[in-house]
Amino acid sequence: MKKSSIFLIAILISGTVLFSSFTNINNSISNPPDEFETLLNYLETNNSFINGELPLIMSDEVKKNLKNPKYHIIDIRNDSWFEYGHIKNAANVKSENLLTYFENTINPLDFDKIVMVCYSGQSAAYYSSLLRLAGYDNVYSMKWGMSSWREDFADNAWNKNIKNDFATKLETTEKVKPELGAHPVINTGKTEGKDILKVRLQELFATPYKEYILKSLDIFDNPDNYFIVNYWDQEKCEGHIPGTLHYAPNASLTKDLLTLPTDQKIVVYEATGQKAAYIVAYLNVLGYNTGNLAYGENSFMNNVLKEKGRDAFTKKEINMYPVIE
Repeated sequence: MKKSSIFLIAILISGTVLFSSFTNINNSISNPPDEFETLLNYLETNNSFINGELPLIMSDEVKKNLKNPKYHIIDIRNDSWFEYGHIKNAANVKSENLLTYFENTINPLDFDKIVMVCYSGQSAAYYSSLLRLAGYDNVYSMKWGMSSWREDFADNAWNKNIKNDFATKLETTEKVKPELGAHPVINTGKTEGKDILKVRLQELFATPYKEYILKSLDIFDNPDNYFIVNYWDQEKCEGHIPGTLHYAPNASLTKDLLTLPTDQKIVVYEATGQKAAYIVAYLNVLGYNTGNLAYGENSFMNNVLKEKGRDAFTKKEINMYPVIE
């Protein structure tokens, strides 16, 4: 009799466990994990660089390490400009092929620093951010791009884009951030953070960086069309674009993330547009509709930045280093 009772109890327990497992499976199917939250948790656990000192490298360090086999330079400019002149031993890789290049052509672990180079430093910073998010934490972008390498490159980029047209139209009044709201909807069909990230990165590498660039003229003429983010230390701010909200580096991005809109174009800017590019890439991975202000504050208040000793592009940033033609 005891054996029969024990046998019946065992059957009941097994049935309960089996039913519970079916219920959990059904619940997981009808209520799949939120992809945004899964991805955000994964990024915050594995990619702390976004809340620290962003990985910019100066041209003089690159010059000093031209013979260092532990430095690898990747130039993402178009073929004609690369052929016109490039840094010795630089590899010319199209931006849409960067992920494949890292996965199949080089062993990134062979290098201490992999340096991304472009015209002004902005697109290199954007793709450096994507590569860092992909797990390559030895990737850096060269500040000011090839504009800091030689004057003719600067004439093609920074020198013709530094302006002061809107320096008298700045505001100092701080807007209040919105309340915490909804987050973007991500729908890759994946459930693991690393898998969701991989799909998002593939989509972004396939999209030309020019689609994320905005001009200061359009922002000043149509400020209501954008959610404008000044990603800059408050004490360094000498005035901002009308309607701007201030998000402090290293803290606000995580704490105030859900104050960003999901139904409006976000434009991020700071002095050079290069630190902003890292943030734009991060937000785009998370599904926000984000763009970068071309040449940052230098595009509308270069003289103010120079007078205040801020991050202005000037002649002293330009070297006359040799190139391979």
